[in-house]
Amino acid sequence: MTSALDTTTVLPPLEIGPLTVATPVVLAPMAGVTNRAFRTLCREAGRSTGFDPGLYVAEMVTSRALVERNTEALRIVTFGDDETPRSAQVYGVDPATVGAAVRIIAGEDRADHVDLNFGCPVPKVTRKGGGAALPWKRQLFTDIVRAAVEAAEPYGVPVTVKMRKGIDDEHLTFLEAGRIAESLGVAAVALHARTAAQHYSGQAEWEAIARLKETVRSIPVLGNGDIWSAEDAVRMVEQTGADGVVVGRGCQGRPWLFADLAAAFNGSDARVRPGLREVAETVYRHGELMIEYFDGDEGKGMRDLRKHMAWYLKGYAVGGEKRQALALVSTLAELRERLDALDLDAPYPGEDAEGPRGRAGSPKTPHLPYGWLDSRDLSEEFEAKLREAELSVSGG
Repeated sequence: MTSALDTTTVLPPLEIGPLTVATPVVLAPMAGVTNRAFRTLCREAGRSTGFDPGLYVAEMVTSRALVERNTEALRIVTFGDDETPRSAQVYGVDPATVGAAVRIIAGEDRADHVDLNFGCPVPKVTRKGGGAALPWKRQLFTDIVRAAVEAAEPYGVPVTVKMRKGIDDEHLTFLEAGRIAESLGVAAVALHARTAAQHYSGQAEWEAIARLKETVRSIPVLGNGDIWSAEDAVRMVEQTGADGVVVGRGCQGRPWLFADLAAAFNGSDARVRPGLREVAETVYRHGELMIEYFDGDEGKGMRDLRKHMAWYLKGYAVGGEKRQALALVSTLAELRERLDALDLDAPYPGEDAEGPRGRAGSPKTPHLPYGWLDSRDLSEEFEAKLREAELSVSGG
């Protein structure tokens, strides 16, 4: 069922190089979440409105894993037949390896768009000098972005950059990084308006998005952080002048948020307010898609689905025992049985199902390579260590 709300706006299509994204909404890549199964649900929700959906980015994959032809890395950059445009995100700390990975994606026609991750705040990434830590080293950031753009350009594949404000409030990098990216031919930049130190705590500083928009004038600027509803997305655009939004945790357990976003940015006030029966059917569909994604491995598909249960059931009147049972499903038949045991006539619970999702945590001192903040430049010793430290598995 749907209900009507007030806040809407109409934004022009998002132009990312040669790509036109009719609704300027991007699904943020989230490790362990935005695989092909979940992207399918989000895309289907967006299309259900009758408006064209946005851009749905795959999980982050490390450049070394791609270059080494790691099986799981190659699975991450597989897309459904109806996924257009196909969007991949790459992480790396060595320009040559990043360039080689992008060349694989673009040259082998594995995706239509490549995003570079400079926003991940998790310790296993930043302690290697990657993610949100990397733009602090200006030349390294420049070299990686240049390598990616040059690798993708012959194939007409646009490259974008996703970043944070900086490492902490004393080490901000987003304005400089935005200017560098723009000068190197990046097709768009996206800013999560928090620092690495904030992780996901506190509030995103949307004013930083506005400042980036004032600084970067020739390419689209996208805003990310604290978008829990279509109304939040509209407010962000109105307050910052952003050309579009990137949505991450707000859609966990709520793929129908993309229906709300597609409606809001096309001037419609229709919103999806699913009862528990609709949620249960979405969960079951998610389970089917998970098994398909893992090549028929039912156990692996169900294990991967478990993390989504608490997100899907947020705010609904489902007791602890039934929640726990769903979080332990191991077969599709078991999933069906446990979903059918719910009060499927329960209506949408309103505000209890809305708002922040996932763990915000608290501010954390970023884990960085020893001496990382001592200089904006990268010594030869550091450069060698970074090449050795490049991760070989996806994460962040």
